[in-house]
Amino acid sequence: MFFLIAKTLGVMAEAPQIFIELLIVGVVLLWTRWARVGRIVTTVMALVVLVFAITPISAFLARPLEDRFPQPDLGVAPTGIIVLGGAMDEGVTRARNMPALNNAAERLTEPVALMRHFPNARLVFSGGSGRLTPAAWTESDVARMFWRSLGVPDERMSFESKSRDTWENAVFTKELVQPKAGERWLLVTSAMHMPRSVGIFRKIGFDVIPYPVDYQTGGVPGDFVGLRKPMDATYILQSATHEWIGLVSYWLSGKSASLLPGP
Repeated sequence: MFFLIAKTLGVMAEAPQIFIELLIVGVVLLWTRWARVGRIVTTVMALVVLVFAITPISAFLARPLEDRFPQPDLGVAPTGIIVLGGAMDEGVTRARNMPALNNAAERLTEPVALMRHFPNARLVFSGGSGRLTPAAWTESDVARMFWRSLGVPDERMSFESKSRDTWENAVFTKELVQPKAGERWLLVTSAMHMPRSVGIFRKIGFDVIPYPVDYQTGGVPGDFVGLRKPMDATYILQSATHEWIGLVSYWLSGKSASLLPGP
């Protein structure tokens, strides 16, 4: 039930989705006796969409998340590398019979480089399907296909293919790897997604070492000045609001160790 509610309400409350929803409400009101209210709502939301689409406001939401966890010291070899899903399109992969990755592709490429640097580390992928309706292929199927195409041996890979969200990623991965005291497990996911992920893993008692990838901001003062390409700004805004909503909802539901987990 939590998955269904979070999936539905989360999407509806994300920016810019909520801006578009309010804009539609304003247009509808234009054709009713509340036309004046409709003009106000439509005008305000059009301006809001414009401001968020071309200014660096999205960076102010994204940077606190992406800067939360620094790159770890890898002087000691890890026991394993846990990779969270969210970097692929299962439907396109199945239709084209070729791995289809999205803007978070580093979630799948960087672990291969880490695996080659640490030849004894176990590579673990966690991801089923986050769709409301069952999918023919899971994210694990795509990850297996992609890693095989890069020459990763089957004996180095393990897959958890039941999870639908980050909470289930953590729970099912812990069941799969059975971590022991003294082991070092890297957690690879998008930098914006890392605070929520770490909070969940800590909640279930699985101590992981954050290894953020897929940065959307440069971590420099230039992130906060100048105009942006609307599509780029919109993507960052959607990702950032998704994570802030996720942080609050997971904390309120008792699924995260803290509201904004940090080092």
